[in-house]
Amino acid sequence: MPAAVAIAESLRIPAAAATFEGFRKWCRSQAFPETGRIDYLAGEVEVDMSPEDLHTHGIVKVAFTAALHALVTAQDLGEVFADSTRITSPLARLSAEPDVVVVLWASLQAGRVRYLPAAGKGPDRYTEIEGAPDIVVEVVSDSSVRKDTRRLPPLYAQAGIPELWIADTRGRNLHFDIRVLEGEAYVSRAADIDGWVRSERLGVLVRLARRRTPLATWRYLLEHRAS
Repeated sequence: MPAAVAIAESLRIPAAAATFEGFRKWCRSQAFPETGRIDYLAGEVEVDMSPEDLHTHGIVKVAFTAALHALVTAQDLGEVFADSTRITSPLARLSAEPDVVVVLWASLQAGRVRYLPAAGKGPDRYTEIEGAPDIVVEVVSDSSVRKDTRRLPPLYAQAGIPELWIADTRGRNLHFDIRVLEGEAYVSRAADIDGWVRSERLGVLVRLARRRTPLATWRYLLEHRAS
C-alpha cells in the first residue's frame, strides 16, 4: 500500500485516510488542507479543488446563509454554519462539508447531534458536528452535480438528517428542492404554484427567488413566510 496518494502538488492523501477513522484523524491534523472540499463518502475520499463560481454558487450560498441565520436567530431556534463546517456520521461513514448547516437547540439537547471540541484549543472551541443536524443545504456546481444529487442524499439519509435542501441555479430555470426524510429515504416536498415549499424543521414556507442587479447579474433571495 502506498504511503500517500498525491492529488495535486499541495495535496497528499495519507493511506490511512482510506478508512473512516483514519480520515477523521487526518482531518484533525495540521496536515489537512485548508482549501478545497474533501469529503469521505462511505469508503471513498472525494476531492474537489475547483474554484467557486461567483454567481451560480458563491452568492447563492450567501443568500441561504444570511436568510437562515436571520430566521433561526430571530426565533432563537439554534445556529447556522457555512463554509468549511464539517459534519460527520459514524453510522453512515460520512464526513463532509455541506454549503450550509442548521442545528437546532432541541436536537442538541436531545443528543441527536453534538459539537466535537478542537484538540488542544481550550474550552468552547469546536471544529466538527457529529450526528444529524436538522438541515443541510447543497448548492450544485459543475463539479459537484453527481455528488450533490446522487452520492450525498442516501448518505445524509442514513445519517438521519431530517431535511436536505438542494439548489441549482446554473441554468435558465431556477431549481430548489426540499427533501424530507421519511423512513430511510428522502421524499421531495412539492412546491405550490408560486414556488413556496414548507420546511417542517423551521415551521415556515420558503422559496428561492432571484432578481436582476443593476449590472444584469442575479441577486438571490431565500424568502420565508408563515405557513
